[in-house]
Amino acid sequence: MSTPSSPTARQLWDISPPVHTGSPVFPGDTAYSQQWCATIGPGCPVNVSAITMSPHVGAHADAPLHYDAQGATIGDVSLDAFLGPCRVIHAIGCSPLITWEHIAHAVKGTLPPRVLVRTYEHMPVDRWDGQLAAYAPDTIERLADLGVLLVGIDTASIDPADSKTLDSHQVIRRRGLRVLENLVLDAVPEGDYELIALPLKLTTADASPVRAVLRALD
Repeated sequence: MSTPSSPTARQLWDISPPVHTGSPVFPGDTAYSQQWCATIGPGCPVNVSAITMSPHVGAHADAPLHYDAQGATIGDVSLDAFLGPCRVIHAIGCSPLITWEHIAHAVKGTLPPRVLVRTYEHMPVDRWDGQLAAYAPDTIERLADLGVLLVGIDTASIDPADSKTLDSHQVIRRRGLRVLENLVLDAVPEGDYELIALPLKLTTADASPVRAVLRALD
C-alpha cells in the first residue's frame, strides 16, 4: 500500500504479487526465469534482460482464448472492463467454492460492474495452493445478471485447481465477462474502489500479466 504523495492524492493499494523466479505457478506451467543479454561495462552502456514465463504468473487477465478455442486473444480484448469502479468483497476461508451466501452481505444497493473477492487471510505469494478457493458457477451467473463485467479473485483460478471442465470459466465465456486472478487483497478493506489492471497488448496470447492497483474513490 502506498502513501499519498500530496494532500490531494488518492490512496493506492498495490494488489499485485511480486514476480520472480520463486513465484508459484500452476503445476506444469512455465515458471518465471530471467537471463541477462547485456550488462553495463566497457563498450556497453545498458543492462538488458530477457524473461521467459507463462502469462498466468502473478496477477493476470485471462483472454477468452484461454478457455475457448475460438476466443479472442488478450490483445484483442476491450480494455473497458479492466478500468473503473469495483467492489472488494471478503469471503475469507470460504472454500472450496464461493457461493452466493458468502458474498450476499456485500451485494447491496448499486453494485459496481467489477467485483473482486478476497478468500485468503494471507495470500500465499511464495507457494502453490492446490486447495485454492474458487467461484461457484452460479455465483458468477448471478453477478452477471446484476451487470457485473469483470470478476476477480486472490487465488490462481476462478475454478478449482483440479477441474477439467472449468465451469466458472465457461460461464464467463458464455456471459462475456472478463477475469483477474492471483490478486493480493490482504490489506484491502471491503468496499468500493477504482480498479486499474490493464493487460498488455499481446496479439496472440491467451492471457497477460497486469499490474493491478486499487485507488480510493475520494
